[in-house]
Amino acid sequence: MTDPDAPVVVGHDVWKVYGAGETAVPALRGIDVSIRRGEMVAIMGPSGCGKTTFLNCFSGLDDITRGSVTLEGVDIHRMGDNQRSEYRARRSGFVFQSYNLLPILNAVENVEMPLLVSGVAPKEARRRAAEMLGELGLGDRLRHRPAELSGGQQQRVSLARALVARPAIVWADEPTGNLDDEGSRQVTTLLRALNKTYRQTIVVVTHDPEVAQQCDRTWKMHDGKFVA
Repeated sequence: MTDPDAPVVVGHDVWKVYGAGETAVPALRGIDVSIRRGEMVAIMGPSGCGKTTFLNCFSGLDDITRGSVTLEGVDIHRMGDNQRSEYRARRSGFVFQSYNLLPILNAVENVEMPLLVSGVAPKEARRRAAEMLGELGLGDRLRHRPAELSGGQQQRVSLARALVARPAIVWADEPTGNLDDEGSRQVTTLLRALNKTYRQTIVVVTHDPEVAQQCDRTWKMHDGKFVA
């Protein structure tokens, strides 16, 4: 039986180096981290310090150079590419600054995509997508395409897509970066409320101190390492 209090994200001596020889650039330098299930963690730091590289390497979007990353006890960098992609589809959700919605699909079609990819029947996927959008206050925007929605509404659709499959971990890269103050507050409040409701682990890369204040812990990164 899985220990509900066991760490869901563990990194040991994680390095990411771009290039080789004299042109080698270390983006992550020996990262050691442990994140508990249901925890919401903010990662802050100046541009170029390695925040997004951390998110990409720990979520399995990018390879690491050395070390180990385990998610729910599984070393994701020992998986093959297809196996890792399948794990991400089933157990991870992603929220990006640029929303990454497909412009030709409406809101409910964008949100149901992860469910369809993971094999959920179309009728059930549509029901769950509509329910998730309703929880985020977009029940009257199901048929609207991204261009017909405000920035805050598009980010809420992106949140719904990330959360609809009830993933163990949600990775968010500057989720409020393109929003005005009101939109930023709405999305931050929603992230925290959903984190508490579903006990999903959320890792947020952010420049926004208001986002960090909502989190359980804030880690500051400098030059590829976490600093006190």
